[in-house]
Parts: sequence; C-alpha cells; structure tokens
Amino acid sequence: MLAGEASAEAARKSSQELEELAHEAAPETAAEEPEFPVLGDDKAAAFFDLDNTVMQGAALFHFGRGLHKRKFFETRDLARFAWQQAWFRLAGVEDPEHMQEARDSALSIVKGHRVSELMSIGEEIYDEYMAERIWPGTRALAEAHLDAGQKVWLVTAAPVEIATVIARRLGLTGALGTVAESVDGVYTGKLVGEPLHGPAKAEAVRALAAAEGLDLSRCAAYSDSHNDIPMLSLVGHPYAINPDAKLRKHARTLDWRLRDYRTGRKAAKVGIPAAAGVGAVAGGTAAAIALHRRRR
Repeated sequence: MLAGEASAEAARKSSQELEELAHEAAPETAAEEPEFPVLGDDKAAAFFDLDNTVMQGAALFHFGRGLHKRKFFETRDLARFAWQQAWFRLAGVEDPEHMQEARDSALSIVKGHRVSELMSIGEEIYDEYMAERIWPGTRALAEAHLDAGQKVWLVTAAPVEIATVIARRLGLTGALGTVAESVDGVYTGKLVGEPLHGPAKAEAVRALAAAEGLDLSRCAAYSDSHNDIPMLSLVGHPYAINPDAKLRKHARTLDWRLRDYRTGRKAAKVGIPAAAGVGAVAGGTAAAIALHRRRR
C-alpha cells in the first residue's frame, strides 16, 4: 500500500505532532508507526461521533436554540434545553435520561412540520450557532482522511437531518443519525426504529461498512464517550477525542490514540492543532435510508 505523499502531508502534520506528544512515554514506538491515514486505501473510511467530538456541546441543543428563535416553542422549553446542555457540558457524559428528554422534546416540537422546512432551517441554524463550535483539531483529522481519498461519515444520535447538514457543510461524505418518522414529507412525532446510540452505532457502522465494501480493520473511528466503545472497538484505528473519564481510562488500557482539544487543564498536556481547509465532498441522507432498509 502507498505511504502518505506530499499532497496530504500538510493536513496530517498537526496530527502527527500530537501523536508524538501522546506517546512521550515510548517515543521510539511512535517514531516507528506508519503514516496514517494511508493514501489511496479505498477499503478504509472514518467514522466520527458528533457531540463533543466534532462539535462543542450537543447539536440538538443548538438546533433547539435556532427553533426557539423562530418561535417553534416557548421560552420555558428553551430553559429545559439549556439545563440539559449544561448537564452535558459539566458532566462530560451522555446521560440517558437527559438524552431521552431532549429527544422527546424535539419530536414534539417538529411534529406537523415538513421535513424540507426543517432541512432549510437547519442550514441557517448551522451558520448561526454551530459553525463556530466545530473543533478545529477534529476537523483537521477528518480532512486528513478526505485528503487520503477516504470517505468520512458522521455517526450520531442526533437527528439525521441535522447530521446531514453538518456533514455537508464540513465537506464530509455523509451522515448516519436517528431517523424521525415522516408521512408525505411531514413529521409524525415518532421515531423510525431506535435512536442511534451506543451499540446501535456499532450496528450502523458494521452495516455501512458491508454496503460500502470496507475493511473495518483498516478503518478509523472517533468519539468522546464511553457509550461509543462498541463502535470504537469495531475498527482497527480507534481514537478517543475529548474523552470522558471512562473512555480515557479504557483508551489508556488498550493503548488507543487520544486527542483532547478542550481548553484549560485537560487540554494542556496535548495541545490544539490548527484547522485545515474545508473538504469538497457533499453528503446526504442516502446512507441513512440504505441502513434503515438493511436493518428492516
């Protein structure tokens, strides 16, 4: 297989520097590691969690802020969203009860609205609340895979419509997310199947890899949460990004690669790489639809 060439070197430079810092205890091992991602490996791809991995905070909360601004719901409902977001940021973990509350709130809010309307609004909300919260370091990692000719997917419990907008705006291949039921293009307030969370993410990645003809041992996955250990364990190149305490411990035990782009004490040991340019490949919901059909 081909090693990395000059065309991808700039995008990978900051990641390689972080890798050396993360392996200070064994610098000779880090120096001997082959370059990654591997240029031209069409059997490899990358799978990125969204909340607190690619984006600071929860995408669903930022989307809720945008809908509140557009009078979709009242201020007391926004306060509930804000409390859930505060818990997420302070605890640094995905609490199932809070996630369920946020999901139920979102479903009740969009019920009766057209899918096309929410997709259009999602584009505006991305510019208003999400673009500035993308972690530059994680974005650089995703772009390194794109520059190597690999596909890059978001895999998230957030609604697939939100995830698709974010993937397209970041130049990624596409997105897998939780699917809200719609009839004749109008949301019913129910889900199709289960939320894409925990083991369901691993199932989604496995199904997508089979459909795409990928070799999971050559793929990479990135997440901040111990809930995504099943997905991370599927691939040959797991990364803990801004990890919660449980994932950090698990990653160190298994010698997984670790990146921390948060400011303050937790990030001081690793540092933050500069952002790279925007990728050029647009994504869509086709993969989510194909996955749903496969799981049925």
